Amino acid sequence: QVQLVESGGGLVQPGGSLRLSCAASGSIFIIYAMGWYRQVVGKQRELVAATRSGGSTTYADSVKGRFTISRDNAKNTVYLQMNSLKPEDTAVYYCNMDLFIQPYGRNDYWGQGTQVTVSS
Repeated sequence: QVQLVESGGGLVQPGGSLRLSCAASGSIFIIYAMGWYRQVVGKQRELVAATRSGGSTTYADSVKGRFTISRDNAKNTVYLQMNSLKPEDTAVYYCNMDLFIQPYGRNDYWGQGTQVTVSS
């Protein structure tokens, strides 16, 4: 089917920046939406940012003005540029894509997760 492969996580000091990437492989017909979620142990997974096929974007209030989501449809890739990182941004970040693939139809797909740690 489809695999989502994430990259770009790591350790960064407060105030620093990281760029996450997520590329989808496989025979993708339609991309409805792409997004990033994050999860801390013991807490629910939360939406960080999302971008839809029409171009609209959504951000969690906690990251507005600091994070930017972008996409390259030709490469089936979504990015998350994270600036002015704070310790509370520490989490495992998951890529998510809402895709239509023949002959499976429309489904949600998840990446394997990448750790982002913000610490001095």
